[in-house]
Amino acid sequence: MHRSSLPILVCAFTAAAQDAPKPRFTARELFYSASEPAQAAKEAPKPAAPAPKKAASPKKPPVSPPPAETIAAVPPAAPVAQHTQPAALPSGGSVVKASTSTAPAPATGTPLGLKYTILKKSGDDMVEVPPDTVFHSGDRIQFSVQTNGPGYLYIISQGSSGTWTPMFPSAEVADGSNHVDGWNANVLPLKSRILFDEQTGTEKIFIVFSRTPEDGLENMIYSLKGGKLKPAAGKPEQEAPPKQMVQIATANIDDATVGHLRETYTRDLIIEKVDEKTPGDKSPGDKKENAVYVVNPSGSSDSRVVADLRLVHQ
Repeated sequence: MHRSSLPILVCAFTAAAQDAPKPRFTARELFYSASEPAQAAKEAPKPAAPAPKKAASPKKPPVSPPPAETIAAVPPAAPVAQHTQPAALPSGGSVVKASTSTAPAPATGTPLGLKYTILKKSGDDMVEVPPDTVFHSGDRIQFSVQTNGPGYLYIISQGSSGTWTPMFPSAEVADGSNHVDGWNANVLPLKSRILFDEQTGTEKIFIVFSRTPEDGLENMIYSLKGGKLKPAAGKPEQEAPPKQMVQIATANIDDATVGHLRETYTRDLIIEKVDEKTPGDKSPGDKKENAVYVVNPSGSSDSRVVADLRLVHQ
């Protein structure tokens, strides 16, 4: 009797384990979960210095301090009463979820994400400001975009005519290449700042980050001398054209192209805004931040992330 019931119990236990809900993570948690070991070690909190050792009792051996926990995704956050139990990160450790917009870690691969911040001139410094800041005449700003891995980055802005023009790639950066290695902040405009004049309105910036080149944008942004269109970076199996032959095309990007990209790729994304008032969220180095995290949690090899940055001027 006991032998015959054992398979049933095993099956029931397996089914219960499969039905258990998977841990879910915020966009910020998933963004940093893609850290490489070296990057994760750099972001991990430093272990506290051990207290001075006291003379050990002859009957009790000295007790070594416990090893510090290394978290490859984000530093541990302080618990917040309204949140649920902390979830285990894909790389170990735990944090308390700071947003209701969450997703499970991908079964394979790593999440693809970008983080952007707005920098406003204050005195001689450029300081982070909340993403929903309203700007006024005379304000000078830049914005910073960071990705959590290698890929192809496109940043375009919309003028008063309704058409879009490239801000990145730029002939002033890496000979016009739009391939980024990840974890490095790209601050734009590169050698200037956006100055708000007397005319009010909303400046629109659209960001695309992809693991593979986005052919439609590549052909619009890049051209070769002689008028032949060809992606600057080329396909993995193709040889890239000589850098001196690559030019940034002057042709504008139509609004329909941007609308298609937005409609196609925003459905799979999770977004998290953090600022100095966000409970439990701190950037690597235990520093409060003002930023927006946009992540595609699928882990797919052809993942894409798109983001709309709107600068309101009143």
